[in-house]
Parts: sequence; C-alpha cells; structure tokens
Amino acid sequence: MAVSLLRERYRVDLIDLQSTCEANYARLMRLLPDMRDMPTARRVGVSQGERLLGVLALEVLEACPYTTTLQVRQEHGLPWLPAPRLEVRVYHDARMAEVVCAERARRFRSRYAYPNAAMHQPDEKTQLNLFLGEWLSYCLACGHELEPVV
Repeated sequence: MAVSLLRERYRVDLIDLQSTCEANYARLMRLLPDMRDMPTARRVGVSQGERLLGVLALEVLEACPYTTTLQVRQEHGLPWLPAPRLEVRVYHDARMAEVVCAERARRFRSRYAYPNAAMHQPDEKTQLNLFLGEWLSYCLACGHELEPVV
C-alpha cells in the first residue's frame, strides 16, 4: 500500500460555518440582548469556588441598523495564558455573528494555503468561530454576573 505524501486540500464546509455563526448569534443575544437598542457592555465572571478564573467582557464598538460590532475579550485571566481578544460582527438581518478580527489579524479568508507567511491554519476562520462558540457557551453555562443587578 503506497502512502500519499500529498495532503487533501481543505474545503470550506459553508453549511457548518453558517450554523456556527447562527449559534454564536443566539449566544451573543442571550448575553447582550440590548446591543441593537443601546450601546452597552457586560462583564461575566467565571469562578472556581472563591477564586475568579476570568471575566468575559463584551463591549459594543459600533451599532448600525443591521449590524453591531462587538469587542469580546478575556479579563483577569491566568497569568501564563494569553488573554483572547476578538472583534465580532453581528448581522441582525441574517441572525449570524462572525469573528472579523483576532488580536491583530483582520478579515480572515475562508481558506489559507499552508504554510503561509502569517502561519494561519487552512481553516483559521472556522476555528476562530468555533472557539468563540465554545467560549460563549462556557460563560453561559458557568458564568455569573459581576455587577449587581439594578
């Protein structure tokens, strides 16, 4: 049996990417339901017993009639772990949310040749949106409000 040295080229699963973005929209609307009406921010804490592990900070950067741009970042994380910072575009008419910026990288392609100068993974866009979904899901399941409810 001959071993092929050529890797199969990555193909974007558009249906899977769209369902991830739709699920991220639903999660963000649970966390920040008034993002369309009034620019706002929210901080959700994640703790283990009395120890604060981190804070999910959501902040509206730009609110337009059909889209909202959010900054999603980690505060008070673990000192040895880099804190993620994402910019997310929320499309209210399509009911989808996608990562448009991570750290200093912007406007991700749906597919990258590998290797590449920026060392992006072939499915970088998909991985970032899946990461956002897992992060938001964890905060919805295990997070708590930091500011007192008025």
